[in-house]
Amino acid sequence: MVQTHVTTPRKEPKQARARATIEAILAAAAQILVQDGFEAATTNSIAQRAGVSVGSLYQYFPSKEAVIFALVERHVGKMQRQLEEVIAEYGEAPLEEIVPTYVKAMLAAHRVEPRLHRVFSEQLPKLAGRDALMRWSEDAERVVRGVLYQHRDRLRPRDLEMAAFLLLHAVDAITHALVIFRPRYLEREALADEISELIMRYLLEPEAMTNKRRANGRKRAKRLLRAAP
Repeated sequence: MVQTHVTTPRKEPKQARARATIEAILAAAAQILVQDGFEAATTNSIAQRAGVSVGSLYQYFPSKEAVIFALVERHVGKMQRQLEEVIAEYGEAPLEEIVPTYVKAMLAAHRVEPRLHRVFSEQLPKLAGRDALMRWSEDAERVVRGVLYQHRDRLRPRDLEMAAFLLLHAVDAITHALVIFRPRYLEREALADEISELIMRYLLEPEAMTNKRRANGRKRAKRLLRAAP
């Protein structure tokens, strides 16, 4: 595990100029990670790409790991915000709408710069450490658990705390595996449907899944009828 101080920023930017410097550093680090990989992202190369001195970089970040960890935190924060936004907008909707909506939003986020997300997936455990990973996991689990409790009358699992943990980490593992091993799958339209089906089959009783398929079949039939000349 990397020591906490290695990935902790030296100070928070307060002035616009300082914030602009940090944005330039983070953007440069992302570009190098995508183009040349983790090993090429040294403090010197990041500073040079950002157009700042190494001394300026060290004013805010004690190491290259701290720079990349800041990018990772943004990524994790974006994933959590997307989850919370979907829940806020679709919280009262049935699971059949909530699940595919979130899956599609998550896959869309990973389609942008998949090579950067690959670095995150491979390096995150070493950069973040157990405490940060636990904090991020617990925050996301709390949101998922809240949704499951809202729909608990329909659900097959009875231990919703365990169910939230399993769902979150199963989907997270699938997404990271896609980014690392099968990034081309991210472009396939059927991917979101398949992941959503996986989740729904875990959550719902078999009878509910049968009813869901029948309802989907009726919807498809209606669409075909409307499209017919």
